[in-house]
Amino acid sequence: MNTNYFWGAEICARKDDFRDFLHGFRRSRPVIIAGLVNRLIIANLLHRPIRTLLSVLAIGVEVTMMLTLVGVSYGTLHGAARRARGVGADILVRPPGASILSFSTAPMTEGLLRYFLKQPHVTMATGTMIQPLGGFDSLTGIDVEGFNRMSGGFTFLRGGPLQRDNDIIVDEYYAREKKLKPGSTIRLINHDWHVAGVYESGKLARICLKLNVIQDLTGNSKKLSQIYLKVDDPARAGEVVADLRSKLPEYSIYTMEEFTSLLTVNSVGLLRNFIGVVIGIAAIVGFIVVFMAMYTAVVERTREVGILKALGASPGYILNILFRETLVLASVGVIVGILMTYGTQWIMEHAVPASLTQETVYWWWPIAAAIAIGGALLGAIFPGMKAVKQDAIQALAYE
Repeated sequence: MNTNYFWGAEICARKDDFRDFLHGFRRSRPVIIAGLVNRLIIANLLHRPIRTLLSVLAIGVEVTMMLTLVGVSYGTLHGAARRARGVGADILVRPPGASILSFSTAPMTEGLLRYFLKQPHVTMATGTMIQPLGGFDSLTGIDVEGFNRMSGGFTFLRGGPLQRDNDIIVDEYYAREKKLKPGSTIRLINHDWHVAGVYESGKLARICLKLNVIQDLTGNSKKLSQIYLKVDDPARAGEVVADLRSKLPEYSIYTMEEFTSLLTVNSVGLLRNFIGVVIGIAAIVGFIVVFMAMYTAVVERTREVGILKALGASPGYILNILFRETLVLASVGVIVGILMTYGTQWIMEHAVPASLTQETVYWWWPIAAAIAIGGALLGAIFPGMKAVKQDAIQALAYE
């Protein structure tokens, strides 16, 4: 027999080739073991498909809650800023004590318009009156001639401008949400209004009517909620604002750029706190769901854990498997949550386009993912420690 050959039970190979094979196996063993562990994790998750699906959906809902709330907050504020810029003014004057998002009725007198027109560099002044309707809706009264001169007027998609005293005009989103068209009748503040036209969004408000009509109807004759000013040179707006603030320190006076820059989540304390509370609740829900799923998985696999420990598996090895399962669940849940966010965005766009506007805030994706995955891993710690502390003999005897 040729001594250069080595015979195994079922294979025959050269000694050198066999040694090379063993050497290669030792080097690739970590990769092979990692692959086996990954397949084991996937098999474990697929073994209980209903539980896995529910866990993924729960984490997905957690992510959707966070991204939807953030998207609506940013969308609403950016929409308000866009409509404010659409007026074409350089300066905004608000009544004393008014917050950024407050809908004050009419605490300012129309006499202020004449006062502002006498100020240096102020070329135009017009006022509006806002009557809240509930939620984010409001009626906005405008001086049609003054507003058109300052803003360039509305761009009508259907119908035309205000003519009669019971006319209102609405933007395209409000018309879509309420299913309105020129000639429609809508009842607001116990009054029937005739829709005269539907205009392109981005100008001042969702619903507009004549200023004197809303003033008389609400008992606020000659009163205004906001005043818009235009100056001869936009570069002088900051200078004019500083002068007006020194003369009228009790009023809230902003350049339009300054006002729109304040329409952010961080500038609105109540909204910022609300987002924090909802995100906290969502994180707790995700933590509880993963805790229950992993705890059940550990109890169901008591014998499997016993076998692994009897074969010499270390606590770190067992924790590694459980944490990897949790990471897979959370990662898939994050992806599902992001996809569901597009669903909520579509629903709002078609169901309530005038009430809620949701933006896709991409930089919040990693934040939401970190919160969801972090909460999920925290939820897996106690079940993991329970699995590690199990006695191998008792686990093998578990029924």
